[in-house]
Amino acid sequence: MDNWWKDKVVYQIYPRSFKDSNGDGIGDIKGIIQKLPYLAELGINIIWLSPVYDSPDDDNGYDIRDYYSINEKFGTMEDLEILFEYAKQFDIKIMMDMVVNHTSDEHYWFKESKKSKQNPYRDYYIWKDPNEENEPPNNWGSSFGGSAWEYDETTKQYYLHIFGKKQPDLNWENEKLRKEIYEMMNFWVDKGVSGFRLDVINMISKQQDFPDGLLRENGWGKGSPYYYNGPRIHEFLQEMNKEVFDGNDLIVVGEMPRLSLEDAIKYTDSARNEIDMVFHFEHTRLGEGEQGKWTPQEWNLTELKEILSEWQYTLNDVGWNSLYWSNHDQPRAISRFGNDSKKYREISGKMLAICLHFHKGTPYIYQGEEIGMINPYFKKISDYRDTEVINNYKQLISDRLLNHEDMMKGIKERSRDTARTPMQWNSQDYAGFTDGIPWIPISDNYLIINAEKAKNDEDSIFYLYKELIQLRKELPIIVEGKYDIIYPEDEDVYAFSRKLDTEELIIICNFTDKELSKDLQNFKINKENILINNYDSIVINQNNKIALAPYQSVVFYNKF
Repeated sequence: MDNWWKDKVVYQIYPRSFKDSNGDGIGDIKGIIQKLPYLAELGINIIWLSPVYDSPDDDNGYDIRDYYSINEKFGTMEDLEILFEYAKQFDIKIMMDMVVNHTSDEHYWFKESKKSKQNPYRDYYIWKDPNEENEPPNNWGSSFGGSAWEYDETTKQYYLHIFGKKQPDLNWENEKLRKEIYEMMNFWVDKGVSGFRLDVINMISKQQDFPDGLLRENGWGKGSPYYYNGPRIHEFLQEMNKEVFDGNDLIVVGEMPRLSLEDAIKYTDSARNEIDMVFHFEHTRLGEGEQGKWTPQEWNLTELKEILSEWQYTLNDVGWNSLYWSNHDQPRAISRFGNDSKKYREISGKMLAICLHFHKGTPYIYQGEEIGMINPYFKKISDYRDTEVINNYKQLISDRLLNHEDMMKGIKERSRDTARTPMQWNSQDYAGFTDGIPWIPISDNYLIINAEKAKNDEDSIFYLYKELIQLRKELPIIVEGKYDIIYPEDEDVYAFSRKLDTEELIIICNFTDKELSKDLQNFKINKENILINNYDSIVINQNNKIALAPYQSVVFYNKF
């Protein structure tokens, strides 16, 4: 398999919130087509397109009703084909989001499956009898609140849904189902997609005795040990690779929550013929409290460095890293890991960009990250649209595990909707996203933060991202250089090196709003060797002590 994607940068588009072309308040495929020149100017080479398939949108498209059709809110199959062809003019490839752990309950397979226990599609999903107390088969809780099982009156059985009750889990033990999935994926390869982002793909193999999970405070059992990285997961992925990926030269990334480093090696080792890279979530869980992300706590830089360094070291020779701060499921990068105040928003955003893009792996930019978008901090629960937010708000409040004020704090800081507000294109009404009423409120900072303003400022975060993408294409050390942490116990500065043959990069990132002095006497640093700097200058004294401004990040490039 040719690793053509290693020196590329991926840009994630959440279609619903990217660009609306017809004034209905919902982003669409024609809107993406309109903005391809913008993405080409930025320099990205791959678009990760979140789901555009036909869906009732209970979970914003991650509940697929028909894998072979396009959600009419986004456009038509012809629109998508035009996007594929037009993207080729800019040397941009398309990576489709593929959700095969579950479907919508409105999918033809599930509607048939519900009809009777003898239906040919019955075994496409996971059905179980009630337990002896006439309750759900086990105590597993859903990720979206409540039980992971839903009772169906027609056949007097429960079906499994790890997510919403309108998202029944597929039964991957069924060989016929697997063949249908591979056939469908090959349909999209034939259409011209260049890869797949596989949604929660390490959940497709379940432990078949379905035991109770450890009881949690919310009253539901923890089922994750029995459906993450299950007993047949590697068998299924190797089969998928053989039936779909092999010979097609694709980029394939698996979203994999609850993933160990040992598992990651197995998934991404090219000799095992599974996938190319994984999304892990260790760094995104930093600061989670008693009720997970809904009770955010302070986190330490040393924890972040330890997590990212472990992944760098472990996947240095075998496997490959996905590099990201945020996506459609995570808070905005600057609000989460930087400082979104007016004073430090842009400079800390530049620091985070430099820090991420100089790690070894494939960088992912989430739409709006390149212009410094931040969390919207809505004040009312009615402003949020995500089913995860709404369900957990109701449950945690009703169970008296959190009060309204504390729950709203968690939602404002960590909910998925923090990243799902529309892309801010300009200072016109609704940030230039739509001529209608947007499906979710626009962040009220769009007059200050928008793409038009960023592009008119040569010193903006947009142009720093553009420079980072270009450097990656020019310097093989950024792609292949070996990573080493510097000062791992420092709570303020993230410093590391990259080395390849006779070249070396020294990356220094101040994660604080303080001015700092750092001793780098063991490293070769001077102003003539600066590769990139998010400030106009840097102070280095005779003893190789470097003076860092708040959120300053500087990279030195040495050749020996």
